[in-house]
Amino acid sequence: MARSIWTGSISFGLVNIPVRVFSAVRPHDVRFHQVAPDGSRIHVERVSGKTGKKVDFGDLKKGYETAKGKWVLFDKGELDKLAPASTKTIDIEDFVALDDIDPIYYERTYHLAPQGEAAESAYALLASVMSERGRVGIGKVVMRDKQYLAAIRPYGKGLALSTMLFADEVVPQSDIEGVPARKKTVGAREKKLAGQILDSLESDWDPKRYHDDYEEQLRSIIRAKAKGKAVEVEEQPEPSAKVLDLVEALQASLEGRRPKRAAARPSRGTGTKRAKKATKKRAKKSAKKGRAHAAARRSA
Repeated sequence: MARSIWTGSISFGLVNIPVRVFSAVRPHDVRFHQVAPDGSRIHVERVSGKTGKKVDFGDLKKGYETAKGKWVLFDKGELDKLAPASTKTIDIEDFVALDDIDPIYYERTYHLAPQGEAAESAYALLASVMSERGRVGIGKVVMRDKQYLAAIRPYGKGLALSTMLFADEVVPQSDIEGVPARKKTVGAREKKLAGQILDSLESDWDPKRYHDDYEEQLRSIIRAKAKGKAVEVEEQPEPSAKVLDLVEALQASLEGRRPKRAAARPSRGTGTKRAKKATKKRAKKSAKKGRAHAAARRSA
């Protein structure tokens, strides 16, 4: 059973909803340790850069480097006093449209659950109203001695909380070399071909369709090596050195995709209606044949 990492309440207007916060993600990274040639684990020690002597954990201080070799030092007690006040309330300051928030601002997501039966009605009410209106509640929350901008939004049958970046934490595109300063005009032919490729790859979102292929391969290799098996990793083929112009590349992409997609998924609109009609016709024909066979068996 998952354990809550924060308890508090959501506040909007005069409404107060006690909630618990649970992590919504479960990373499955493969973690390695540094190992010496003799198979022993490498340990990192705290050593003074000036004397080379080991420093006890209790003697450590935290420092901020203002210039090369110049530090402003803090004792642990000093930083504890400077930590943001640990509030137990997420005060919603604004309700904004979900579509207005660019995903670049989202950082980490958590599940919100009502704390106790008394909170369930208000929790369900907030989730329902925000879902119907496509709104997200924006406020601030302090978790683990850090203040976050937070978005509370409908998710599934309940609510989710996403910590967010502040505006000055997002690097503007104008600071990135190579990003166009203005949108470039694209040719009608190229745009049409690219649109056809997008249509051929169109699908419904299903997160279970995607897997971490690298991690699955890596874990397979680890299991094989643990059993003493020799492992050979296939080299990836080198990309083609042939340079295609944009139209040629688009055309080749479309021709390579069209047969596969046409067989796998009917087109929208009237094509879909025709496909449904044909399916029903085949089903009726199959049922008619089945009845004829059954009658033949009975007469025999």
